[in-house]
Amino acid sequence: MINEAIKSDGVEELFQVGKNINFDLFSPEYLEKINSITLPNTKIKILQQLLQQVIADYKKTNKIKAMEFSERMKKLVEAYNNRHIDDFTTQVLDEVTKQLNDLLNDIKVDKEKFKALGISFEEKAFYDILVSCAKKFHFEGKISNGKMKDLAKKVKALVDDKTRYTDWDQRIDVKAEMEADLMILLDENGYPPEPFDEVYAEVFEQAENFKKYAN
Repeated sequence: MINEAIKSDGVEELFQVGKNINFDLFSPEYLEKINSITLPNTKIKILQQLLQQVIADYKKTNKIKAMEFSERMKKLVEAYNNRHIDDFTTQVLDEVTKQLNDLLNDIKVDKEKFKALGISFEEKAFYDILVSCAKKFHFEGKISNGKMKDLAKKVKALVDDKTRYTDWDQRIDVKAEMEADLMILLDENGYPPEPFDEVYAEVFEQAENFKKYAN
């Protein structure tokens, strides 16, 4: 039923595994096609698949934000799947559809935040992991927002420099050097205020993830 709805409404290109998407997944016209599907459960399933695709694509640049959005979607889907059969009223299904559309819009807004921050889309990925770690390990009040933006730029530049070799991810020496230089850079900028191995590890994971898909 889902496959037939996808084909009949002209959105089948999104769900072909391994196909490069060369159009805007967030375009009003495309979303209108999906939201005009008359079968509510089918529409919900298609929105779910669209969100999975969008989040997977965002993760290639910004791992931490993709994980946050993935967790939000997981909770929405679990709540939807765990409903009693008698709870699937039109009102409930409309609310689930709205929540999925709201999540999709939140991702779109988040992907555009780099403009207001005055940094690049790629630099925002490092800014987000710095902000996330500061909150997670309770030192956000000790690092100014401006300093984290500046540090995000420095981290991005360092990662680009250390991974300029095409086979960098296969070279233990390059990865070790990048990890060491990242720790030094963070320490020199007072991030975190006290040495914290878990913070270094999370920033390094973002760096590896970013360059894995950038090359």
